[in-house]
Amino acid sequence: MSPWKTLFRYILAQFFVWCASVFLAMLLIVFLLDYIELIRRGGSRPEATLLVLLEMAALKQPHMAQQIMPFAILFGTMMAFWRMTRMNELVVARAAGVSVWQFLTPPLAGSVFVGIVTVTIFNPIASILQSRYEALESRILRGSGDQLSLSRSGLWLRQSEKGGNNSVVHAERLLPKHPELEDVMILSFDDIQLVGRIDAKRAVLRSGSWEVSNGIRWSPGKPPEPFERVMVATNLTPTKIQESFASPETMSFWELPGFIQLLESSGFGAQRHRLYFNRLLSLPFLFSAMVLIAATFSLRMQRRGGTTLMIAGGIISGFLLYLLSNIIFALGLAATIPVSLAAWTPTGVSWLLGASLLLHLEDG
Repeated sequence: MSPWKTLFRYILAQFFVWCASVFLAMLLIVFLLDYIELIRRGGSRPEATLLVLLEMAALKQPHMAQQIMPFAILFGTMMAFWRMTRMNELVVARAAGVSVWQFLTPPLAGSVFVGIVTVTIFNPIASILQSRYEALESRILRGSGDQLSLSRSGLWLRQSEKGGNNSVVHAERLLPKHPELEDVMILSFDDIQLVGRIDAKRAVLRSGSWEVSNGIRWSPGKPPEPFERVMVATNLTPTKIQESFASPETMSFWELPGFIQLLESSGFGAQRHRLYFNRLLSLPFLFSAMVLIAATFSLRMQRRGGTTLMIAGGIISGFLLYLLSNIIFALGLAATIPVSLAAWTPTGVSWLLGASLLLHLEDG
């Protein structure tokens, strides 16, 4: 085996070991903080036992893992390079004619690989667990029974009514600006027993009720009753309807394009889902940008006696990246800037910053 292949494998192994160690440490801290927060939120609810809250915290962790992974790669790469510099391993590599770009190749390749695996394999698993977490959170911590789903067969909505009754609403189409349902069927239940059905041409959401027009009411043991207008109580609002759609975090990378198309064809905005999908696409490049930024703070710190500077630089870089990402994401969510620009700006800025600093330090 050639010396370059040996060095490549060694640096890659150091990168994976340190990134995995930092990642697990950060994930453990996040898990404990989430569990404590869930205990605080569920303190007044009898259903929120410690075991149930522990399950919720565990279900949430795969999603949180995706959030902390860029920072784990940043600090893990810094620690790996700092250790190899302290042990003079990179000094020997430089003396043998290995440039900084050559021994950056293994962590760059490793970070891109981790990003691809995260997006294509880990994300679908995390989305399923996040969906279960949100269902438990809605039922146990929020006490909400309203659910809405959109599919090729139309829109299905379950709503809670006063007195403990529930109803299921189905519509072929929904016009979100009013909002107005077309070709409506409303099934009313008392606990689990069907107590009524309404078929109508349209239903418009008013304050506290659906105004149902031109339909037929069906009741057990009674003949069908045509009507021109009837009011059906509801606690829904236009905002609740829009927010009731599956959050992008509960949908896998492979499902998002189809759901975005379905939302837009149904007349709904898909800004949040498009933004999330583009952020997933940018993850491999963001991970590699973290390697470049880490290298600028760790490759020469030993020579300058800058361990403290390395730690401070890494923390400041991580904080600025987090702040920039949140600001840009909010602007993209509000449609102030294009979705692609909002999703790719943090990655592009990180790449430009890391590459320019390295070029200045090594070749400038």
